Amino acid sequence: MHAPLMIDIEGTQLDSIDRERLAHPLVGGLTLFARNWADRQQLVQLCADIKAVRSDLLIAVDQEGGRVQRFRTDGFTPLAPMRALGRMWDKDDTSGLHRKLPGSGAMAAVNAATAVGYVLASELRACGVDMSFAPVVDLDWGGSTVIGDRALHRDARVVSMLAKAVMQGLLQAGMAHCAKHFPGHGHVVADSHVAIPVDERSLTAILSEDAAPYQWLRSSLTAVMAAHVVYRKVDPRPAGFSARWLQDVLRERLGFDGAIFSDDLSMEGARRMGGHNLSAVEAGVAALNAGCDLLLLCNQSLGGGAKLDAWIDGMEQALAQGDWRCNPQSEQRRLALLPQAAPLAWDELMQHPAYLQALEQLP
Repeated sequence: MHAPLMIDIEGTQLDSIDRERLAHPLVGGLTLFARNWADRQQLVQLCADIKAVRSDLLIAVDQEGGRVQRFRTDGFTPLAPMRALGRMWDKDDTSGLHRKLPGSGAMAAVNAATAVGYVLASELRACGVDMSFAPVVDLDWGGSTVIGDRALHRDARVVSMLAKAVMQGLLQAGMAHCAKHFPGHGHVVADSHVAIPVDERSLTAILSEDAAPYQWLRSSLTAVMAAHVVYRKVDPRPAGFSARWLQDVLRERLGFDGAIFSDDLSMEGARRMGGHNLSAVEAGVAALNAGCDLLLLCNQSLGGGAKLDAWIDGMEQALAQGDWRCNPQSEQRRLALLPQAAPLAWDELMQHPAYLQALEQLP
């Protein structure tokens, strides 16, 4: 079976409808939001209740740091935006003799990036969360408000080095990672939550700049999230619905073999294609057929969740009609994102030497 649907819940605890949805064989996990948070004890119980429904459900969250950090109180460490790491890279320290030490800023930034990944992942895992959709590897071109300080740096080489360090920290805490937004969201100004961004550059230009981190990190990447951006000179469809981008470029040319997530299918950038409005089911089918392994549909559980139920039922009907097919490789990629070892409990983590050392190195 292939369970590609990532759903959400409305509140801070599961009700009978949530349990029924999570038990559906096409549901592979859920994304948590700030509305699902009251305190650590509540989060631990919620995650345990989710796993009691099905132990293989993937519990994910956007916990990047800065303005995208769902949990930041009751012991969770407030993390700086990723841009802070890029600024550390650019700043060399001075010695007591007031001489520049070339590369010292870069080394400090790499250590800090590893610390960020470790603190982020170890705190989440201590509460039962399996993975965070991080790090952002979009380049900081300066014009995107939705990316902004979520980006590490303008230079693709620096982004790659710092992202790899963040990924190493996540790995040390036993957490998979998800680089986003392939092949790059930082160059366009429009926000794909509310518009359909269009990037007019050529494939060669995009591969040499924004997509370069995906090639350099391909041996380390566990998951990638595709952008709801149209790169018109490559494909008229947004990248998350484009076999050209996901299969020809990401899989074949760049050699990536991990999980591919769609971005949120409720976003405006996912709801129009070829001049036509798409339903969530049509968008989901298109994304799977293009090469996505897992589909995000966010915030549709609100107000009773009729839209979410319609999506789950519609995707099931589309499967029965042959509009998409179960992919055993996709299911293997989903299962590979689940942690392979038990986490440290919160009280134990608070005294753990590696965690305390990481706290000291945060930007």
